[in-house]
Amino acid sequence: MNTILIVDDEYLIADILGFALEDEGFLVEKASNGCKALEALKEKRVQLVITDYMMPLLNGEELVRSMREDPALSELPVILMSGAQASQGCPELFAAVFDKPFDMDCMIAKVRELLGT
Repeated sequence: MNTILIVDDEYLIADILGFALEDEGFLVEKASNGCKALEALKEKRVQLVITDYMMPLLNGEELVRSMREDPALSELPVILMSGAQASQGCPELFAAVFDKPFDMDCMIAKVRELLGT
């Protein structure tokens, strides 16, 4: 079973997305910021990361850049979900970019595509 790490400091969004993914049969882990996400990625085997952009300590772009520097995480797909910042920065670092609010069916379809399920 595929495990997805959701990284968002807005607990409501993380919970809603997490419940939707769990309903689709995925295991879900959560982290409230980029630093906690990196810790979780060292401890748990994850097949996909979905991250917010604006977060304390380490934003979504900084998180994915740190992941790309780690050989064990360099190929892990990352989906960015964000408000106005989604089109800024470096969208090429991400497997997909979703503007908030996003369509849950589209998000789940992209997750399935990336995980090959």
